[in-house]
Amino acid sequence: MTYKDKSKSVEERVQHLLSLMTTEEKVGQLTQPFGWQTYTNDQGNITLNESFKQQVENGGIGSLYGALRADPWTGVTLENGLSAREGAEAVNLIQRYAVEHSRLGIPILIGEECSHGHMAIDGTVYPVPLLLGSTWNVDLYREMCQAVARETRAQGGAVTYSPVLDVVRDPRWGRTEECFGEDPYLIGELAVASVKGLQGESLDRGDTVAATLKHFVGYGSSEGGRNAGPVHMGWRELLEVDLYPFRKAVEAGAQSIMPAYNEIDGTPCTVNTELLEDVLRKGWGFDGLVITDCGAINMLASGHDVATDGLDASVQAIEAGIDMEMSGEMFGQYLVQAVAEGKLDVQVLDQAVSRVLALKFRLGLFEQPYVDADRAAEVIGSKAHVQLARQLAAEGVVLLKNEADTLPLSIADVGQIAVIGPNADQAYNQLGDYTSPQPKLKVATVLDGIRSKLANRVNEQTEKSSVSALTDDSSTDQVLYAPGCRIKGDSKEGFERAIKVASQADTVIMVVGGSSARDFGEGTIDLKTGASNVSDNSWNDMECGEGIDRMTLGLAGVQLELIQEIHKLGKKLVVVYINGRPITEPWVDEHADAILEAWYPGQEGGHAIADILFGDVNPSGKLTISIPKHVGQLPIYYNGKRSRGKRYLEEDLEPRYAFGYGLSYTTFEYSEPKLSAESMTAGDAVTVLVNVTNTGRYAGAEVVQMYISDVVSSLTRPAKELKGFAKVNLEPGETQTAEFQIGAEQLQYIGRDLKPVVEPGQFHIHIGSSVNDTQMAELTVREA
Repeated sequence: MTYKDKSKSVEERVQHLLSLMTTEEKVGQLTQPFGWQTYTNDQGNITLNESFKQQVENGGIGSLYGALRADPWTGVTLENGLSAREGAEAVNLIQRYAVEHSRLGIPILIGEECSHGHMAIDGTVYPVPLLLGSTWNVDLYREMCQAVARETRAQGGAVTYSPVLDVVRDPRWGRTEECFGEDPYLIGELAVASVKGLQGESLDRGDTVAATLKHFVGYGSSEGGRNAGPVHMGWRELLEVDLYPFRKAVEAGAQSIMPAYNEIDGTPCTVNTELLEDVLRKGWGFDGLVITDCGAINMLASGHDVATDGLDASVQAIEAGIDMEMSGEMFGQYLVQAVAEGKLDVQVLDQAVSRVLALKFRLGLFEQPYVDADRAAEVIGSKAHVQLARQLAAEGVVLLKNEADTLPLSIADVGQIAVIGPNADQAYNQLGDYTSPQPKLKVATVLDGIRSKLANRVNEQTEKSSVSALTDDSSTDQVLYAPGCRIKGDSKEGFERAIKVASQADTVIMVVGGSSARDFGEGTIDLKTGASNVSDNSWNDMECGEGIDRMTLGLAGVQLELIQEIHKLGKKLVVVYINGRPITEPWVDEHADAILEAWYPGQEGGHAIADILFGDVNPSGKLTISIPKHVGQLPIYYNGKRSRGKRYLEEDLEPRYAFGYGLSYTTFEYSEPKLSAESMTAGDAVTVLVNVTNTGRYAGAEVVQMYISDVVSSLTRPAKELKGFAKVNLEPGETQTAEFQIGAEQLQYIGRDLKPVVEPGQFHIHIGSSVNDTQMAELTVREA
């Protein structure tokens, strides 16, 4: 048959298969039930549920959401969940039934969450995107995406609901951690890397997955930083800022896109034909799959209230350009009826089905719907992937303060160390949202990392002196620990022990911040002993993550009071933030000797942080989001308009830590930027060169950043916009030349006619280590 003939084109195969399908079978392809509900796992014995079988036999299922997802929402735990091998076997079972028991043998599209690693048991947990952005290392992030695709496809997952390309405008938003930052150019570069890393050179290779861009669009600019709130944004800003990363990713070949929950100027993105048809398909030439977010069609009738009922909402969605409904029941419940009653044109239905089938053909699912369970066990959580997680974490940690060279610590003379704080030894608190259950020994906390670091060094020194090696326990007697308090709540019962522990130490490392950990059944901690405490009274420290938006950016609970009490002891004080959004604490900024911003650093975060604390890694992370002095300064993103003013009564508009900022243990010196020509036309290009020299004692990596200012423009513009960056590694005394190209892409903006334009005039080219630390060259653009 034509649709089973691999030698035929995708279009031919789609059209033939479509011609054979009933209306029920077509609608079935647009549905996506919850995958974890299709089977039962009884101590490794996996059986398919009857409801799934019936659905396959009665018209089929197009896709399954989260067949391998494990977390408190799904109810899938370490005890009842699937190992790497079992997950592959379960997906094979699902696919075999779909292929052998549906009339046309159409395989199922398995869709998985992979924002910072495949959200399945045994999967490698990488740092959250906010940290990944802080690495400014596009190549390393692409390598991570390749590893994520390898793990996901090894178990049969064929499409991932990532990357998240939202531009953050209010960091009180709980999903800030899932985003790369506040700058569209940087996000666009990482978007391209993600698509290329996930999808590779071919989707049917067996180690690649289709990327889904989300959330389309404006999701990071919601009113008041409230999740899915209304967005107030004009078309110029939308095209210039929020749509930019999506366009770059579409140009890179992204196969799928997910509209956002929010409305823009009164129109929900789920039914915004201007976005889904005029911009996405007609403007950009996108020919892939458009899938809703979970429950988005329901929201049209109950939330946005732009549809009278489920039937109306379903018809509106598919007519606007939606091809598949994520984990909802609206399409399956209403579309057959809509066709029968003449409320939905069959051609509209066929178009959506065609896009679903086309993706399945491109993925090679008809030729190879099954996976090798042995390979899954070998690939998932491999040593190479774990090492990659550690490297990413180390490159993304940002050194905010280092008074009097407090860091790096010297193992030889650091003396007694007290590791104190609610995030010092809480594994789930450093993993971020959209994380699967983890065995305790798989995640290295900061306490684990410090103890391991000191144990290794003591053993090395002991071996060199021909003395019997010490055990980990004996070598880490110099590391004391106390949680002190929880993330949330007002209990100070742990203060006494924490102060006592800190008083015995020479150096105190305070590990505080936030948590996006859902209730994994781990309980909480005994504040007096530091031991895990599981009881009938659950405690959730979650203050970030999806649906957890805040009014403030300060440390929750009594964490600040704990730091202040410890500070009174007069010890050297190093603060490590582990969190999912910027923290605004002026007292800490002023009084801590050193501050590390580690975001949620993933399973290897403790080791990476220890590597930085003791100088085995020189910090090179740079902020991709501005950190304000006070929450009242919001919004404070660096690329705001010149006309936004200078100050409030109480404070100016400068952030505490600016975009692109991050310290190193070494120092770098920049030469003046040199242009290959001082003028150009809009059709030309010039090169700008700058020499960067490591003038310090340590080898280090510097992120060289190029910003452009349009001095006079027909429409108001930001004072500076990032238009290029490069991460260079330098030995002490070494000089390297960073080179950037400047052409129309770097100089244009969206004009009055909503099209890109490069206007003649003067431009300032700024190059340096952060947006507020640059050197400038002048460039003139002439009339052609």
